[in-house]
Amino acid sequence: MATLPLTTSLRLRPLPKQSPSIRSNGLHRSISLKPNTFSPLLSLKTPTFSHRIPTFSPTFSHRLLSVRASAASSAPVPVPAKPDPPKSPPVGAAIAPLTASIATGIILWLIPVPSGVSKVAWQLLAIFLATIVGIITQPLPLGAVALMGLGACVLTKTLTFAAAFSAFGDPIPWLIALAFFFARGFIKTGLGNRIAYQFVKLFGSSSLGLGYSLVFSEALLAPAIPSVSARAGGIFLPLVKSLCVACGSNVGDGTEGKLGSWLMLTCFQTSVISSAMFLTAMAANPLSANLTFNTIQKTIGWTDWAKAAIVPGLVSLIVVPLLLYVIYPPSVKSSPDAPKLAKEKLEKMGPMSKNEIIMAVTLVLTVGLWIFGGVLNVDAVTAAILGLSVLLITGVVSWKECLAESVAWDTLTWFAALIAMAGYLNKYGLISWFSQTVVQFVGGLGLSWQLSFGILVLLYFYSHYFFASGAAHIGAMFTAFLSVASALGTPAYLGAMVLAFLSNLMGGLTHYGIGSAPVFYGAGYVPLAKWWGYGFVVSVVNIIIWLGVGGVWWKFLGLW
Repeated sequence: MATLPLTTSLRLRPLPKQSPSIRSNGLHRSISLKPNTFSPLLSLKTPTFSHRIPTFSPTFSHRLLSVRASAASSAPVPVPAKPDPPKSPPVGAAIAPLTASIATGIILWLIPVPSGVSKVAWQLLAIFLATIVGIITQPLPLGAVALMGLGACVLTKTLTFAAAFSAFGDPIPWLIALAFFFARGFIKTGLGNRIAYQFVKLFGSSSLGLGYSLVFSEALLAPAIPSVSARAGGIFLPLVKSLCVACGSNVGDGTEGKLGSWLMLTCFQTSVISSAMFLTAMAANPLSANLTFNTIQKTIGWTDWAKAAIVPGLVSLIVVPLLLYVIYPPSVKSSPDAPKLAKEKLEKMGPMSKNEIIMAVTLVLTVGLWIFGGVLNVDAVTAAILGLSVLLITGVVSWKECLAESVAWDTLTWFAALIAMAGYLNKYGLISWFSQTVVQFVGGLGLSWQLSFGILVLLYFYSHYFFASGAAHIGAMFTAFLSVASALGTPAYLGAMVLAFLSNLMGGLTHYGIGSAPVFYGAGYVPLAKWWGYGFVVSVVNIIIWLGVGGVWWKFLGLW
């Protein structure tokens, strides 16, 4: 084995204070550096050369360190192997989920059309369910899956191009997308962090306390803001996202479970509860009241609705966050130092900046229009566009940043696609056929009105998997189910109330079932499988609370 005897000598000399330069003379090179550097000189004999190499030192003044070495024989120097080039991320669709989605559509397409259903309605159902399977299994991003579903509708002549893309003119998908742009302004200006730190300062000693503070804040705004998309998505989503980031829970870095996953799911699931508590808390609630009057000639007033919903609603608002805290807990449950740290952060942020003030004023303006829009004849999406216009004009948010919000555009695409397909399932008569078939079946069982109504309630509730809009579901099935429930002996006013409440609660089943769902799901903190799984669990708990506790309360009120 070759040996390498070394002789070393050290000499220090100052480097000239000048810009880096290189002088070359044969094999001898020197590099002169700015102050605060070291430059070791390594000399090898046979052959002999010297080379000054710059290094950096934070503590010593610049010196020249010379090291001389002699080698009687040279040993081969191993050449490090080149690292493998990074692998490219997978491109294209995941084959197994794509196959499952297509197979679902083909199988249903080939099944004989039931009596009473048109061929085109059955074909649209096949494409719709195939799209739903694709959205669940995600062989491609959600927007791409939905776009393929619309393409299949047009290709098979099931829908015209105008019909397939008609929901892109619906205000709800755009309101959802605008909510993401507002969230960008919250985060960019720092206003979201400021508000988040205030919440942490007041309630941040525990994750549960923080969650409840958000839940009841949203519930207090519910009667004043009739759009759950605007309320939960436009106001609370940016705040929740800021809180998650402030607590070190981010998407994509493995910290989602620290706080974000639980907080996002909790705030979403309680948004459907607060929507059920007031006549003016969700845009489709007045539709339920109107259909009730048309069907049984009884009026559901604002006070009547709130009085009937307040007890089961409050119980659900208390139980659901605690339930999710047990079955889907945040990893960080207690943070006694958080309020102190939040206070320090607020002091460091100082007074509000100009952009923060503009963002805050714009938010107040938009929320004001959401609250009083009915009086001023300004709908929710128009108010949101006006607010975004202010942010764009003042430069708080740029259009380039809006275009970069890929989740917003993806959500707009798949949500609009589902609304279009679900809407035409109703127009083609499939939903009315389903309603009539169900009510005839239940009516033929000869059960008591309580059991019959219970079956009707479950069928009405869980058929929402086929809807991307509460208003569409109410319009398609509310009258039929209320009529049959009344015919089977259910107190008509009670039946109307229960169906109206459940028309909100069923929105928590999926990530597309109500306006706030795509916004919170799009934040990326909760995987789709968990979203659907916990959505089903919470739905069971809500039904038990509203029919159990609510049933006792309604008995006390004399509704049955």
